[in-house]
Amino acid sequence: MQPTATVLVYSDDASTREQVRLAAGRRPAADVPPVEFLECATLPAVLKALAERRVDVCVLDGETAPAGGMGVCRQIKDEVFDCPPVLLLIGRPQDAWLATWSRAEAAVTHPLDPVAFADALAALLRVRPAVRA
Repeated sequence: MQPTATVLVYSDDASTREQVRLAAGRRPAADVPPVEFLECATLPAVLKALAERRVDVCVLDGETAPAGGMGVCRQIKDEVFDCPPVLLLIGRPQDAWLATWSRAEAAVTHPLDPVAFADALAALLRVRPAVRA
């Protein structure tokens, strides 16, 4: 059996979570494993998922309320041992400095460009390869 990568998607907006799934597809690049998505709409759900499961990449929506993806990113980088890389969805290109402040490894603007998103996700999956079948 081929390994799969788990991608946690955090957004309070179901349509944003769907856009992430559609942009990534089943495999964002030929040289990375297929992905399975773990969707979370609240900060407690994110923290529980990170405590209980291996997550290979987190995709966090910077526009989520009340706990925005940038603050969540900074929090998990401080609190989660072996925190997975984070791809942050930002509202404007000018917000890239906030993504840097939050310690995200990558950022893409919303609305999602499927090619740019898949490329960024694949790059992070290459950094943290899936280890299970």
